[in-house]
Amino acid sequence: MTVKLLNHRTEGSATAPPLLLGPSLGTSYALWDKVAPELSVTHRVVRWDLPGHGGSPAGLIGPGATVADLAALVLELADSLGIERCSYAGVSLGGAVGLHLAVHHPERLSSLAVICSSAHFNGSKPWEERAELVRREGLAPIAATADTRWFTAGFTVPELVEDLRGADAEAYAACCDALAAFDIRDRLASITVPTLLIAGREDPATPPAHLREIADAVQGAALVEIPGASHLAPAQCPEAVLTALRAHLSAGGARRGMEVRRQVLGDEHVDRAQARQSPFTARFQDFISRYAWGEIWTDTTLTRRERSMITLTALVAHGHYDELAMHVRAARRNGLTPEEIGAVLLQTAVYCGVPAANSAFAVAQRILAEEITDNRNNPDNPDNPDNPAGTEGDSPSG
Repeated sequence: MTVKLLNHRTEGSATAPPLLLGPSLGTSYALWDKVAPELSVTHRVVRWDLPGHGGSPAGLIGPGATVADLAALVLELADSLGIERCSYAGVSLGGAVGLHLAVHHPERLSSLAVICSSAHFNGSKPWEERAELVRREGLAPIAATADTRWFTAGFTVPELVEDLRGADAEAYAACCDALAAFDIRDRLASITVPTLLIAGREDPATPPAHLREIADAVQGAALVEIPGASHLAPAQCPEAVLTALRAHLSAGGARRGMEVRRQVLGDEHVDRAQARQSPFTARFQDFISRYAWGEIWTDTTLTRRERSMITLTALVAHGHYDELAMHVRAARRNGLTPEEIGAVLLQTAVYCGVPAANSAFAVAQRILAEEITDNRNNPDNPDNPDNPAGTEGDSPSG
């Protein structure tokens, strides 16, 4: 039996950090046309259609649907793509899906961006009335007023209005049911993932006060207001949305990178590297965390064991023996045995030269001897002759 999934489009490298983009009610994933290609430079971007919108089957939801139902469909899509954890950004109803995921499935999110959305949508009555209207008369009356709800005066995106006209009326009404029942205000304080709120300053549907309410409740959340933007900010002000998302996602990469950096190199080493940081080296340290550790070492294509083997070989090839000492310790932390480390270094004798391997064996032997005799696996021991102050931690591998 074939499982029906939300229609979606994937852009970017399959090994890049995943980013899911959720749409607003009445739109398709074309809402992200001016944003997704830029984000795909650094992320595996997956944008999806609501049921009955774009290419998604209308029968995925029915009357009485909830935001939880939509979130479950998003998780099914992520599972089908092998995505265990991702960044998420959503507009309006898509943002509500993100809030639900952050509250009920925080283990699936690495960061959250809620755009022109709300923790509640002004009570159930307006949405019940809209659902009733659409079930009775179809989507023509709603499409006729879309521009005034979505954009500021004089601006439109005809393709998005056509997407609304072409949506399935019953699925649209079911999405209205979901909005009518949605109110997550009492759970906002439980959100722990890094959160960004983006408000359109001219948005009549979810004005900035709705986003401020979320920002005030979610610890550490950031709020950006975009002047001149109405409800569909990614379509009307894509550059401003891109700027905010890039900064948010970059910070998330730095956080993830720092986590991995500490796991591989150890807290004491990273703490010492951070303590040595100066205004001159701060951007370089941020680059290390975001790129070397946040993107390369977090890529699951290779295991950490395999990455350690490659790193040892590269360090031997270039004669970086101070860093080799650090990464012999890291290799042990990543599960390599002394015998496996020896095998890697023996391989380097063939392809990097015997003198280089000879020096590498001497370094590794000292580090492994320390582990045995002193029972310490500390990559930042200041008394270690292989760790001169000012070298480890100030380079891309550290």
